[in-house]
Amino acid sequence: MNLASIPQFKRNTKRFEQIVRILSRYGLADWLKPGGSKFLKKLLLGEQGEVLANLSRPERIRMALTELGTTFIKFGQMLSTRPDLVGSELAGQLGNLQSNTPVDPPEEIRERIEAELGMPVEELFAEFYDEPLASASIAQVHLAKLPDGREVVVKVQHSGIEERVINDLEILVGLAELAEKYSEDLALYQPKATAAEFRRNLLRELDFGQEVQHLIQFRENFETDETVHIPEPYPELSGRRVMTMERLGGVSIARSEKLAELEGFDAEKVARRGANLYLEMIFRDRIYHADPHPGNVFVLPGSVVGLLDFGMVGHLDHHTSECFEGLIQGFLKKDSEVLTDYGLELGYPPPEINRDQMQADIEIFVSSHLSGSLNELDISRVLAAFVDLIQEHRIVLRPGFSLLIKVLIMLEGTSRLLSPKFNLAAMLKPYYRRIVKRKMSPARLMERLKKTGRDWDKLLQSLPRDLSDILQQIRRGTLDVHLEHRRLDPVVNRIAFAMVTAALLLGSSLLWSRNIPPQIGGVSVIGAAGAAVSIYFVFLLIRAIRKSGGM
Repeated sequence: MNLASIPQFKRNTKRFEQIVRILSRYGLADWLKPGGSKFLKKLLLGEQGEVLANLSRPERIRMALTELGTTFIKFGQMLSTRPDLVGSELAGQLGNLQSNTPVDPPEEIRERIEAELGMPVEELFAEFYDEPLASASIAQVHLAKLPDGREVVVKVQHSGIEERVINDLEILVGLAELAEKYSEDLALYQPKATAAEFRRNLLRELDFGQEVQHLIQFRENFETDETVHIPEPYPELSGRRVMTMERLGGVSIARSEKLAELEGFDAEKVARRGANLYLEMIFRDRIYHADPHPGNVFVLPGSVVGLLDFGMVGHLDHHTSECFEGLIQGFLKKDSEVLTDYGLELGYPPPEINRDQMQADIEIFVSSHLSGSLNELDISRVLAAFVDLIQEHRIVLRPGFSLLIKVLIMLEGTSRLLSPKFNLAAMLKPYYRRIVKRKMSPARLMERLKKTGRDWDKLLQSLPRDLSDILQQIRRGTLDVHLEHRRLDPVVNRIAFAMVTAALLLGSSLLWSRNIPPQIGGVSVIGAAGAAVSIYFVFLLIRAIRKSGGM
């Protein structure tokens, strides 16, 4: 296979070579760990001078992605939400990925704002502070003031970041296509679909107009809730690469030492309000803020909860929402059969999955993790253990569900920074009652009845025509039946081998019994040789069956 002939790699040869070089350097440390010389180990160092041979594989993967830059950092952060794909240990390491993107010079920032919004910075803002408040992988944030005196923050995309990301995405999608085409093991984890999903999300995150729309939608969803504050966006001062929004006051949860100084601060109240905010997003709105780490959650005077950074947002389609609600019911009712049903519904199980074995494993899971009272249930530990069990059965979770699990785990961790006794499972109880009530409501039953009616109507409309076509093909003798088999090649080969062995043994026995010449000591040489070969073949066949677990 000539990689140079593949368009994605041909267009980005230098970058592809750099990626391969970095991945090779971080991957070559395994063979040095057992007993390599100190001299050789010192040849393989990370960006900060770390001896790579002394680090675990997940640590080296995290460091390699960090060195590869924005696109791969974002890809690693996305994979940190997919322990069903990469395992819990690597997902934990990838969750620590941070960008070290340097800040852009003030003159470049001002030029970019003017190019995007069509006016000089001095005419757009009464004041604009060149020193950035923060710099992340995609953009940096500056403080400014509007002509009426209101303080705002201006988010400006880094120079050239979009072009670099698009080039890297081309390479990443190309690598995913190769992995799915040439590796049966990797194909089970749908690398093309995963890369395509990541590409859509990252390109959406590069468009700040999407984040403005998210802010508008979330403000509408919580406009009557006085315990929640979503920053106001300014669409007229925003574009694809520049976004202006209200400066959120208060204190970040990450600065716990400053929280006590806030007027009317109540840690337990804030933890409950923050959790209720997310549960309403998930169960009521089916769209949620997907990055609840402490730096994005603020506490305002009066214990009001504020949120920042709506670039990453999760959407729940009807099917995923229904399955998630069913899973919550299974957890709270401690029902292994329900958990098995929805565990299969929420992912893509392999063709050979053993449902009975999976349910037996889930029964052990229930007795191990759900045996206590609801107030003692650690939802983070339960969800993490459930994902580990799903991974053991090689079930690939739907992307929307894996992100939701990550958000719930982060939410419980962030809430416990405020109130160590916080329990997310106990807060799920009223939502569980709401789920049951909604599922049994006349409106929901009528909706299901209508859907079933539509399905039957489609079937009855198409059935006569389909049957007529089949009967006509039978009359003409043109009916073809195509059977698709999976993993039957080894079985068919083994049967054919057994038939040849049996024929050889039978034929040799006949030659031997009839003393067909040539003979040695009255024994047919051809018959004896054939019998010996056939016995050897029988031995090979039995050994192959035992290795495959068939005996």
